[in-house]
Amino acid sequence: MAASRRGHAVTGAVLVAVVGLLVPARLGAAVRPAAFPLTRVRDVSLPGRATRFDYQSIDERSRRLYLAHLGDSTVVAVDLDRLAAVASVPGVTDVHGIIAAPDLFRVFATATGANELVAIDPDSHRVVARERTGEFPDGVGYDPFHHVVAVSNKDAGSVTLFHAPALSVIATIKLARETGNVVYDELRHVMLAAARPPEQLVMIDPARDRVVHRLRLTGCRGAHGVAISPNRQEAFVACEDNARMVTVRLAAWKQIATSTVGAQPDVLAVDPALERLYVASESGVVTVFATTSGAPRKLGQLRVDPHAHSVAVDLRTHRVFFPLQDVNGHPVLRVMRPSSLRLAPAAHAWGSHQGQA
Repeated sequence: MAASRRGHAVTGAVLVAVVGLLVPARLGAAVRPAAFPLTRVRDVSLPGRATRFDYQSIDERSRRLYLAHLGDSTVVAVDLDRLAAVASVPGVTDVHGIIAAPDLFRVFATATGANELVAIDPDSHRVVARERTGEFPDGVGYDPFHHVVAVSNKDAGSVTLFHAPALSVIATIKLARETGNVVYDELRHVMLAAARPPEQLVMIDPARDRVVHRLRLTGCRGAHGVAISPNRQEAFVACEDNARMVTVRLAAWKQIATSTVGAQPDVLAVDPALERLYVASESGVVTVFATTSGAPRKLGQLRVDPHAHSVAVDLRTHRVFFPLQDVNGHPVLRVMRPSSLRLAPAAHAWGSHQGQA
């Protein structure tokens, strides 16, 4: 998500939710909207100033949530079990993308203001390496199979691949005029990236350093955010310019649905065990979908906070996180939970990874 240079024109209209199935109790009875399927747990105090946050990443092994505090150029670490901030790493200029690599004991983040990828030691909470990227590094994904980090260079329209252990450049691959987010597909061991124009989802093979598939997306303007449902084997692409989300069936490499979401959708997060998809937007509207079969089914939509544009999910507790830059003058992490828990049958198979939204 690239707000620090070009900004976002967020409307001031109050968007009152709720979208869902409307079923009257009897003929002629008043229709009541479905309740929003998330309940607030608490707000966790965060260090730093009341400035913008961006992407998030969870390290399930260490039970740490890492937040890109863009406005402060810091990476904030939160203990997920205690729900408390435990560290703040400075010197990551205009940080946007962030991804934990537990197998390497590293956290990687894009220092957008310096056109760099940085490696952070999660024990010492210090930057231990830096390497140049393309223009405006935004999203970042990690492939533990090939030990490759992929960075989407928004303004360069490219993706740069890095050998993660050495933080050395492998290749830079041109996709289009502009790139959105990039994520790892753990089944195929490939990277998926949004790009435009034209609006497309691009598959990159890190082993061959090349594009292997492109899919034109219809009904989408401003392809940006990307997330994958591992058990459904579907990819979701947020279209920031027309408040849409498209669903792609990966096995068939085919677009199967287009859904409405909040204005300027940004970050997406998937909870495979609950078969839930969360779409956060620059307008502060969060949309929740069920991904049980076929096209995603909208469960609810609500304006959580004017700054609720980033979302992440704890796959162990199913809590949902929204870093908010200004609540009564201070930054907080809003913690929410599903109103009801109904686990998918094969949920245990997908409990070890939490990718970037």
